[in-house]
Amino acid sequence: MSRQMEIDEIRAAGRKMIAAVGLSNSPVGVRLLRKAEPWPERATRLRRHRYCQALMLARRGDDVVLDGQGISCPAAAAAFGFRKRPVGLQSGKTLVGFGIVSDEAVGKRMFADMPTLPPGQIEALHLFPLEASLYVPDIVVVEDLVERLMWIVLSYLHATGGQRVMSTTAVLQNACVDSTIVPYLENRLNFGYGCYGCREATDIAPGEALLGFPAAALSPVIEHLVFLADKAIPTSRSKQTLHKLEHKADEEGSSPLYKGMSK
Repeated sequence: MSRQMEIDEIRAAGRKMIAAVGLSNSPVGVRLLRKAEPWPERATRLRRHRYCQALMLARRGDDVVLDGQGISCPAAAAAFGFRKRPVGLQSGKTLVGFGIVSDEAVGKRMFADMPTLPPGQIEALHLFPLEASLYVPDIVVVEDLVERLMWIVLSYLHATGGQRVMSTTAVLQNACVDSTIVPYLENRLNFGYGCYGCREATDIAPGEALLGFPAAALSPVIEHLVFLADKAIPTSRSKQTLHKLEHKADEEGSSPLYKGMSK
């Protein structure tokens, strides 16, 4: 989709993304480290952390590594090919126990259709704030308010020539599978609304969600985000059309339902 960016360009892209849409945290660069690939020296090796928690730390500014021994979520460990999926997840019984589904067959199907990496393909995951990057990421993951993510999706749509953006999710494993593995395997943007796991285990807010896209698309995405920030984003957020409707309702003595809508 685009040439590989240099490190200084990646850092600048992270800063521009934050400024263009007003992100509350850092976009996260994710590297999928294969065997024999050197680990980053400055990164903190996490123990007993979930992948979604590693993302949380990275968007707060930390540089971290999570491997098969350190990852604590069995579902994510299986998705990344670190360990086999536990029998309870394969059968759907675990999801019934969590109160996520009421039918084991539904839970079984959800995991059966889950995109995963082949066992042993990668050795570890390296996550870091994009604007402080020392490496070229494979995937960029962004977690923030839905309205802010909307502009990133629109920029990706522009980068791909206007083609509609499709998404796939099981409302399960949104951070690991939907936002990281699907973009990596299918070389495209994917988004979701969060999941039971990440909403229980991290500080993600009710109005926030996640998306991920290949880092190869970063340059054109940022280029259009900067374009949107010049006019479309501030105009949309100004709610001028709603203000006109409210003003008209006041003049005509229309329904009080319009009053205070833009607050």
